[in-house]
Amino acid sequence: MIVTISTTHQPTSDFTYLLHKHPDRFQTKDISFGKAHVFYPAFSEKEATMALLLDINAVDLSRRTQQNYAQSFQLDHYVNTRPYVSSSFLSTALSKVLGSALNGTCKDRPEIVHKALPLVVRLDTLSAKGGEAQIRRLFEPLGYELQLTPLPLDEQFPEWGLSTFYSLELKNTLPLQQLLQHLFVLLPVLDNNKHYFVNESEIEKLLSKGENWLDTHPEKEYITKRYLKYKKSYYQKALTELNPEESASIKNAEKEKLPSLHDQRHEMVADELKTRGIKSVIDLGCGSGKLLRHLIKMPQLEKIGGLEVSFRELEATKKRIYYENMSPKSQERLQLFQGALTYKDERIQSYEAGVLVEVIEHLDPSRLEALETVVFEYGNLSTIIITTPNREYNVLFENLPQDKFRHPDHRFEWTRKEFQDWGNTLAQKFDYEVDYQAIGEEHPLHGGPSQVAIFTKNAKPQAKQNK
Repeated sequence: MIVTISTTHQPTSDFTYLLHKHPDRFQTKDISFGKAHVFYPAFSEKEATMALLLDINAVDLSRRTQQNYAQSFQLDHYVNTRPYVSSSFLSTALSKVLGSALNGTCKDRPEIVHKALPLVVRLDTLSAKGGEAQIRRLFEPLGYELQLTPLPLDEQFPEWGLSTFYSLELKNTLPLQQLLQHLFVLLPVLDNNKHYFVNESEIEKLLSKGENWLDTHPEKEYITKRYLKYKKSYYQKALTELNPEESASIKNAEKEKLPSLHDQRHEMVADELKTRGIKSVIDLGCGSGKLLRHLIKMPQLEKIGGLEVSFRELEATKKRIYYENMSPKSQERLQLFQGALTYKDERIQSYEAGVLVEVIEHLDPSRLEALETVVFEYGNLSTIIITTPNREYNVLFENLPQDKFRHPDHRFEWTRKEFQDWGNTLAQKFDYEVDYQAIGEEHPLHGGPSQVAIFTKNAKPQAKQNK
């Protein structure tokens, strides 16, 4: 992956002093996941361009990642987009290679640290599964002029359509330190797949790099949650620091109500749907309707479905959400119907996204294959979000006997490796990309109490019509 920063500020030597990088030298720095190369592809009295080229050793990185990959071989651990897409790797490289500029240190010319310069940033490949709107909502409030170019899935097959990747050019007049701070925070927020364990020290990183801009950003809550990987105690603490005047009310609210893992799951699902611009979604196994109540409050969702195998549960759900009291228009927006996830159901095909929150563990393992076919093949959904308990976390529940499941109706509970092996097989079989996240407070050894797989379809645009 490569990022370039250009300026027409004169004298251009100011730019090199701020970066602490000589224009006549090609510099290389070893970092934990590869090498970072810094050079100037263009330098004159009128214009200067600095390039940071990050060369990631994906094979070595995979071999050294104990929790996820060490015990099994998966092809996508070695063949993936990590070496090419701007992400937390690039954010880390900025701090390691351009740390002085990022921290606003310039011993020789301290007077230019806070000087606004005309700057242009170019990122060749940027992941944004929420599309152009997701990128704009992060950068435009900071005064950037954006030029976005969506990238095709394959240049040799234009009929396949566009990917979720973009090339991005940002223009703004601001201090270089501030520009680097924006990139440091917002690149991992867009990619949402940090390559390292997120602990409490990340709060201080966010607050220091977000100083003087994050507290006034209209998407500060969205940025804070994604940067801290939805760890509720972390992002609540960060938001409290960003808004000291709200500190007392937030602390009182925390005393009144402990964080609910159910709420965190639903919040994560809602955020992913919002980020991806989803217009229609079906809750597959809607149960008591708790997630449906959350989805109803999302104005971007034009069509919401709820599928449940139990007719009795479905009738109870209607009462809980006051379905009969809804207007005809609201009832048309929300459709509830009985059905089993192990039988082909054409009604699922009319939705863009499908969500299974703590559902799969209630099926016998022998019936999972039928669910996979119904949801992934016949469902033809562009996005599928699946959450399930993380069995490794069970040892932290004091009242849960060893080798017992959390719920008497659970047929199995998977470790993170088992869940990812299953998800990777599905992604390869049905042509999806898949990302994994932890839900809830993470333990350094055992992970989070719940885990989620987010599948994004890689099929041709016309596939849905042809099926």
